[in-house]
Amino acid sequence: MSRFSDQDYLLTEQYHNASNLMDRIRLHEQFSTNPYGWMAWLFDQYQLPADAHILEVGCGPADCWHKNYQRIPAGWNITLSDFSAGMLDSARTHLGDNAGRFTFRVIDAQAIPYEDAHFDAVIANHMLYHVPDRPQALAEIQRVLKLDGQFFATTIGPTHLQEMYDLARWFDPSIVFGSVANPFDLENGLAQLEAWFLDVQVEHYPDSLVVTEVKPLVAFILSTTGNAREILQGDRLTTFITWVEEEFSRQDGQFFITKDSGIFKARRA
Repeated sequence: MSRFSDQDYLLTEQYHNASNLMDRIRLHEQFSTNPYGWMAWLFDQYQLPADAHILEVGCGPADCWHKNYQRIPAGWNITLSDFSAGMLDSARTHLGDNAGRFTFRVIDAQAIPYEDAHFDAVIANHMLYHVPDRPQALAEIQRVLKLDGQFFATTIGPTHLQEMYDLARWFDPSIVFGSVANPFDLENGLAQLEAWFLDVQVEHYPDSLVVTEVKPLVAFILSTTGNAREILQGDRLTTFITWVEEEFSRQDGQFFITKDSGIFKARRA
């Protein structure tokens, strides 16, 4: 089984807490070229009633809610869930004094423990590609949504961060990053969602990375789902860092990386 959807690996190593994910978030925060950040843009998409009842599955460290806390309507009732209790602990810590505003639950998206037609909106950000039985998860999300309830799902496109992955593979072709093909991306996700929802739309967030520091780029590579951390250890890691520094020098101290992220928005029939 690919580590992309290996639940034991994801739960015990990749997402036992938010440390790997935060290494990836930090690279985007430091070096993204779009001055209107991803989290602000993402929150803009949630056009919901003033009294909306919302469930997020796979909430991670709750960074979107943390960064947009002052924008949350007073009437929203928000449940943050993740299949990792450690990740929920990270979300509580990240939200700090504002954590009391939310309900936290350990939930597997393939078996959501709520009655039918319970939520006005369900959110699944950058997580559906990790779900082993995606049709079952989509069926559950559809089930717990109210009639005309909205589903928001973010993911990446096939070219996302391609230059960074190529860089690592040039150094060592045996390095792999999770899955050969993303099972739920901005291209193949549309047909998957149309089997369960109406009015499925996709919007792309325009952005790229211009990285000027080696350390956060290497930290991102080591944090990914795949075998980079196992291969790049000890002297091998030192050699890799030196090699990346030389590559930066060849490119006048900056490294361009394509970004392709976006959101699907859909409605329950």
